[in-house]
Amino acid sequence: MTAEIDTVLDRRRLRRRLTIWRGLAIAALVGVVFALGASTGEWSEIGAKQIARVSITGTITEDRDQLEMLKKIADSDKAAALLVFVNSPGGTTTGGEALFGALRDVAKKKPVVAQFGTVAASAGYIVGLGADHIVTRANTITGSIGVLIQWPEVSQMLDKIGVKFNEIKSGDLKAVPSPFEPLSEEGQKVTKSMIDEGFRWFLGLVEARRGIKPDQIPGLTQGRVFTGREAVELKLADSIGGEDEAVAWLQSARNVDKGLKVVDWKPSSEASLGLFSSIGSAAASFFNHTYLAQMLGRAPSMAGLGLDGLISVWHPSEN
Repeated sequence: MTAEIDTVLDRRRLRRRLTIWRGLAIAALVGVVFALGASTGEWSEIGAKQIARVSITGTITEDRDQLEMLKKIADSDKAAALLVFVNSPGGTTTGGEALFGALRDVAKKKPVVAQFGTVAASAGYIVGLGADHIVTRANTITGSIGVLIQWPEVSQMLDKIGVKFNEIKSGDLKAVPSPFEPLSEEGQKVTKSMIDEGFRWFLGLVEARRGIKPDQIPGLTQGRVFTGREAVELKLADSIGGEDEAVAWLQSARNVDKGLKVVDWKPSSEASLGLFSSIGSAAASFFNHTYLAQMLGRAPSMAGLGLDGLISVWHPSEN
């Protein structure tokens, strides 16, 4: 009889222990998920005021989720300011244009500061122009003001291997430039006109936002890049530093309360991945391996990109 009572008591103790451990596991999981959600801006409307941080990294394209996120930041009562971290060689000109416009919309309601990382060139620099103030690292690669369009031309190779590409089109300038035929004089004129118009827009943006005459800065209109130190000297950026200096500017120049936490916001397409997205990013950072990083969602190498339209991008030549 005593043995049976002991067995029953042991079973009850085991059940209580399992219940406690299950409760602790669930509480821990909820805490982790909540923390991850809060760090991605998913629950940023909960709690005290904050400085919203948005990272623009890798290749810039027009991303509707990203633009929608910036609208939410503009309308959020909890976001006292916006800090934009830029680490990008550029991308499509329209992608930079869209981000510039979205940042200026945010700036109508709250201060916006940009902090440049390793590189903030071409369309990446366009993003910086959307901020009220630019903080750059001393050795950041920035500038590369310009627009280009690139395409392969394989007509001679096709002739050598005996392949002919046939097409019927409504006009001589349809599908120009084409990789299957040399660019005609008229096609070159039209393409150059489009590039020049985009370039004038870019230069006008620099002049209006930075209060400088681009043609008075050596190399600027030729598309050269500058270090962060040179950019500050030439008024392409405002000061040298990192995130601490960017936050200090918000506090001193725009009266943002001291002590506010900087909270990461991410587009809904990224935040919706929740725990698995964060694990993937952490693993990519830990291993620091190009192939693994690409498999886990990091931006691909510029060499492997196929960008359509006008491009504002800087990348060292691999020739």
